Amino acid sequence: MQKKSSAKTKKAVAKRFKLTASGKLKRAQAGKRHLAASKNRKRKRQLSAKEFVSESDTKRMKVCLPFN
Repeated sequence: MQKKSSAKTKKAVAKRFKLTASGKLKRAQAGKRHLAASKNRKRKRQLSAKEFVSESDTKRMKVCLPFN
């Protein structure tokens, strides 16, 4: 008899995404980690804002976050 596999949270996904109350996923924007001296202040400030994951990617990410 085979043991039934349980749903597990992908920890890499859990660290990078937060689920909102309405069911959307928030993520950080790319491009702020390094080479910041060549980017102006406004661009770096706007990159620090959170962004929502697209609808098509949200379905895939929610499979990795079964308990959220």
